[in-house]
Amino acid sequence: MHFSQNDLWWALTPAILIAGWHLLGITFIHERETGIVVKRWSWRNLRAGQIIALKGEAGIQADTLSPGPHFFYWIWQYTVTRTGLVEVPQDHIALIVAHAGEPIPPGRILGRQVACDHFQDARAFLTGGGEKGRQNAVLTTGTYRINTALFDVITPWNAAGHGIDPVSLRLHKVEPDRVGIVTTLDGTPITDGDIAGPLVPGHDNFQSAQAFLDQGGRRGLQEQIVLSGQWNINPWFAQVEQVPMVEIPIGHVGVVISYVGKAHEDVSGADFKHGDLVLTGHKGVWVSPLLPGKHPINTRVTRVELVPTTNIVLNWATRTEAHAYDAKLNSITVRSRDGFAFNLDVSQIIHIGANEAPRVISRAGSLQNLVDHVLQPLVGNYFRNSAQDYTVLDFLSARSHRQSEAAQHIEVALRDYDVEAIDTLIGDITPPETLMKTQTDRKIAEEQRKTYETQEAAETQRQQLVRQTSLADIQRDVVGAEQGVQIAELHARATVRKSQGDAESTRLRADGDADAIRATGNAKAEAYRAGVESLGSESYALIQLMQIIGERNVRVVPDVAVSGATGANGLLDALMAMMVKKERNSEEE
Repeated sequence: MHFSQNDLWWALTPAILIAGWHLLGITFIHERETGIVVKRWSWRNLRAGQIIALKGEAGIQADTLSPGPHFFYWIWQYTVTRTGLVEVPQDHIALIVAHAGEPIPPGRILGRQVACDHFQDARAFLTGGGEKGRQNAVLTTGTYRINTALFDVITPWNAAGHGIDPVSLRLHKVEPDRVGIVTTLDGTPITDGDIAGPLVPGHDNFQSAQAFLDQGGRRGLQEQIVLSGQWNINPWFAQVEQVPMVEIPIGHVGVVISYVGKAHEDVSGADFKHGDLVLTGHKGVWVSPLLPGKHPINTRVTRVELVPTTNIVLNWATRTEAHAYDAKLNSITVRSRDGFAFNLDVSQIIHIGANEAPRVISRAGSLQNLVDHVLQPLVGNYFRNSAQDYTVLDFLSARSHRQSEAAQHIEVALRDYDVEAIDTLIGDITPPETLMKTQTDRKIAEEQRKTYETQEAAETQRQQLVRQTSLADIQRDVVGAEQGVQIAELHARATVRKSQGDAESTRLRADGDADAIRATGNAKAEAYRAGVESLGSESYALIQLMQIIGERNVRVVPDVAVSGATGANGLLDALMAMMVKKERNSEEE
């Protein structure tokens, strides 16, 4: 087989290229890679304790290889390890642990931050005073070329392998209507007498730990808070606790009592000698109260005392208002002038103005202290003292006067405490049972006496009425009798006149009747004579008898039986008997 010169050249080209590649020490780093170089041997060795070479010593080199070709990295002298880029995902941070550097000074737990291009320049880190161990600086979202032989980068993907909760690497989010209370884990100790670190400027809400430390930030609870938002806070440097904002409801103000802040400077004035007030941001009771709304207040270093600006009702009784300030108040036991002990239920209405609220709290400490240490003894002792000037019955009978006197006294007394007394009300009065029984018996007896007197008066009046009624009745009878006499006299006169008239009439009638009877008798006599003369006496008598029987409907046979008589004489006898019987029946009826 015959090979030409060109064929030989093309056959040897790969070998020549490979030989040249190795002779020139060429290494190539891809776009998403970082080359970490280890020098196998050198005339110079690392110092004791040093693991990263800065001056060409044998060992891990500080400088890394960026993407592209690199020359003179011969395989017999150098080992190049290719690693991927470090990626920090969105809404997360990455923590750094340095394996080399200066030791961390005592009193600190995190390595100080140095200018090293986000740990991508290992040489700058080591030469700039970078410290070995956990770093206070963090990596935010992005992609980085880091010498992983010098730095361990803790991301959400490998956090568990380093004993860290991946959730702690998320951006710290403070929810709306909440605030973040910060406790730092690094810095100088808090000054004796303080409970929290003072305000430190320039650290961007604890996102720059080094700025916080450079400004003298203290380790522990912080006065400054973190507001709503997302923050790149190193969990090795600071812990954040979320709490609700302080809400001041309508009808209240909030008096702030701060345990931290600037030096105490009293601004209450010379007239106020029972406490002191300070400006906002100073240690003490702030002179300006919080108005209704939501306020970002650090409740770990301050206390906000809610003070109602509406009327407050306090009951010295068994009932308690919803605010419960009067939960410990009971009915007031007093002793009267006549030696009786009895209970009073009292209600006191007070008002605290918004501008007076800080003065009240500065003096009393809290509204509950004002009730327990001011109002309770003031109201109770007033009624105990004033009750000795009056009897129990005075309270019962003149309760409105006692109430008015109490209201005036308490109003004046509360002015010294910057509290306005609206009114004092006396409720139930519970006098001794024995006294009440005596009073009840007396009252019942008195009422019975009044009842008897009323009944007696009513009876007297009734008798008077009966007497008057009887007199009226007698008077009516007298009048009736008098009228009857007059009427009788008139009747008598009328009767006399009537009798005279009747007599005269009778006389006249008698005269006329006599003449008529006389004429009738004469006529009948003439008729009898003519009948007798014509018919005979017996026949005419029989005719007259039959006429009478017919006119008077006389029953001859059933009622009268005629026997043993004949002729006209027998009928005449029967007729006479019937007439006698009829007359007797009429008399009996």
